[in-house]
Amino acid sequence: MTLLAPPAATTHAAQWTPVCAIDDLESERGRAALVGDTQIALFLLYSGRIHAVSNRDPYSGAHVIARGIVGSRDGAPTVASPMYKQVFDLRTGRCLDALGKEEKSLTTWPVAVRGGEVLVRWGSTL
Repeated sequence: MTLLAPPAATTHAAQWTPVCAIDDLESERGRAALVGDTQIALFLLYSGRIHAVSNRDPYSGAHVIARGIVGSRDGAPTVASPMYKQVFDLRTGRCLDALGKEEKSLTTWPVAVRGGEVLVRWGSTL
């Protein structure tokens, strides 16, 4: 998946950046995208909601979150890292199971869909 329009590097204001077509996403599976020089992971859930989080696993440093296992915990949509299996809340990026390690989080971004196009609010985090 490739970025359709890179974010403007000269502005500090948050802006909606097109990332991909909604048809590029599969339910309950992650997709990686490059926005500027940042890898993000997009997840389309069965509910139709889309979440955007950092693709970089904060525990291993590997860009693998898009390949994680999608699930839920106490009603919260989650992704388990394929590296060390930490579980993250897709809404907040918070680690729900640090497995005895220091708690770290994924960066999250607001997502919208307009005209079949997935947009991420770049320069703004949740």
